[in-house]
Amino acid sequence: MPLLALPRSARAPLTWVLSGLLLSAGLTACGDTAKLPAGADMGATPTLPAPVKTLFPTVLIAEATGWPAGVMPTATAGLRVTALASGLDHPRWVYVLPNGDVLVAESNKPPKADSSFSLKGWITGLVMKRAGAGVPSANRITLLRDVDGDGVAETRTVFMQGLFSPFGMALVGKELFIANADALVKVPYEDGQTAITATPVKVVDLPAGINHHWTKNVIASRDGSKLYVTVGSNSNAGENGMDIEVDRAAILEVDPKTNTRRLFASGLRNPNGMGWAPDGTLWTVVNERDEIGSDLVPDYLTSVKDGAFYGWPYSYYGKNVDVRVTPPRPDLVARAVVPDYALGNHVAPLGMAFAEGSNLPAALSNGVFVGEHGSWNRKPHSGYKVVFVPFKAAKPDGLPVDVLTGFLSPEGKAYGRPVGVAMDKRGALLVADDVGNVIWRVSGSAGR
Repeated sequence: MPLLALPRSARAPLTWVLSGLLLSAGLTACGDTAKLPAGADMGATPTLPAPVKTLFPTVLIAEATGWPAGVMPTATAGLRVTALASGLDHPRWVYVLPNGDVLVAESNKPPKADSSFSLKGWITGLVMKRAGAGVPSANRITLLRDVDGDGVAETRTVFMQGLFSPFGMALVGKELFIANADALVKVPYEDGQTAITATPVKVVDLPAGINHHWTKNVIASRDGSKLYVTVGSNSNAGENGMDIEVDRAAILEVDPKTNTRRLFASGLRNPNGMGWAPDGTLWTVVNERDEIGSDLVPDYLTSVKDGAFYGWPYSYYGKNVDVRVTPPRPDLVARAVVPDYALGNHVAPLGMAFAEGSNLPAALSNGVFVGEHGSWNRKPHSGYKVVFVPFKAAKPDGLPVDVLTGFLSPEGKAYGRPVGVAMDKRGALLVADDVGNVIWRVSGSAGR
């Protein structure tokens, strides 16, 4: 029977089988090619063409190779880049302590709770391995200390180990909170401490299970009374059923005094980085859905409102219905909030940091830095760089500005992939690179 004559329920798995065979042979599944002009998928009003259905899902993976000797990412004019530390083990996230010490979460996806075979899981594994994410998790936090401010850490110590795919970190008073893949935990911390051996205490459980999106970030409110935790979805577009998406694709608010949590905002497919704007508003970056074309759907940066719903999985970028999702929920679509700012299709934003305390050139002093991990479901590649989104009157203003590029080779292989970003105590930008296994430090070549 011809493929297109098969019922849709049988056709989709078969296309994934064929895609998997292509991937296992080191080839690329065909799919479609982006047609939008450069920049049309960015800004406050991105262009949203009709979804594209293809025989094969678009798969264009930048094979992870690491950095050749003598090669580094390229900083834009007026900036210089150094390696704060190298030889790390899949560094995903960075957090700067008040004394200037830098904590690095060396982490990866937790092992599957269910060992049964899944076709899409097998193909996802091929994708992750080729993209450099197939290594076991180190389950460790490392501390870096740069005493003389030359941009290179003189001290590196194992700060904590034995964690469960740790990601986000937040210090409140003398308690350090860590977002593991399955729970928010805390440990006591004293200023200047270089290692913690105390057993972590659980604050609240976090949605786990399939863990399609396992990374959990945490940020404290300005007064430290509440914590906000990001939780990604267990699927691309709800295909695993919505019963396993409870409190997922969301930001949760946690009360550390009562060890309770509540849903703060939902419909955010895979939120990661968070930050407080100078006016006190919470912002986040979100990875949107795949498999409806190279020109859909823009990943985004948005302010987050208490109780707001942002569309996933029933609609995207406001009220644009995703017809793949059944049963539909027109009641939820009717109240879907349009994100503030499109970063581009499939750029995979993970880290974000407001430029508070920046010692970089003045043009990079009011806005947000975003680490774009890079695409797999788009032709040509997108992301694989760090950008700056300028702000004006507390809102994004203008197109993103490249800050750190050169993560892809001329042949389209990945020397590195940026993830978490943070401002250090001297006003430089730190970038975690989980393929290059480096923490990059971007500083002003002449200061301000």
